[in-house]
Amino acid sequence: MTRTISDQPKSHARRGIRTDGATAQEQLLDAAQELFYRDGIRAIGVDAVVERAGVNKMSLYRQFASKDELVVAYLERMDEGFRRRFEASVAKHPGEPAKQLVQAIEDLVKRASSPDYRGCPFVNIACEFGDPAHPARQSVERNKSYLMTRLVEISTAAGADNPVELAESLALLVDGIYATSQTYGPGSGPLLAAPRIARTLIAAACPVHRKQEGS
Repeated sequence: MTRTISDQPKSHARRGIRTDGATAQEQLLDAAQELFYRDGIRAIGVDAVVERAGVNKMSLYRQFASKDELVVAYLERMDEGFRRRFEASVAKHPGEPAKQLVQAIEDLVKRASSPDYRGCPFVNIACEFGDPAHPARQSVERNKSYLMTRLVEISTAAGADNPVELAESLALLVDGIYATSQTYGPGSGPLLAAPRIARTLIAAACPVHRKQEGS
């Protein structure tokens, strides 16, 4: 991915070693990503992040004015990673949008089958923060809006009769993968069924794809 969600970075505990601002920020974000993703936002205080990062609390507040600001920076990093991964999946099939959609689902299932995968960080955040005005929830909205926009664009290129309807169906499948990875577990039957479901949805929605599949 590129860094994958499941490949959580190891923190650099360097107690007693002074670091510059950029290094401290990177260490804090590494620690926040590891702890927030694994244990949740509300369960982790800034003291735990500081300890894991190997810096002092003053270093944290030099880089981030509050825990909320740190959370948003963590989500921005996760969003960047998600976008890179999605576009890498699409790039595997230049000029073949139907295959691009299936590939994105196949790659997500593979990633979600990692033993240390903890689901979508944005879904997790949405469950933790009920206030839609909270900055973290706004990060969720940006991530999901990006996904929906790209799914509509690719569905349109694939010749879907109703690109929005196909995109919405695939978005629902994506969230189902996230949930299934945590309930049924990595490599489970319901999880592995997702690419097949995606192919069925795409074939039903795209006349050109149906014709190609039938030839």
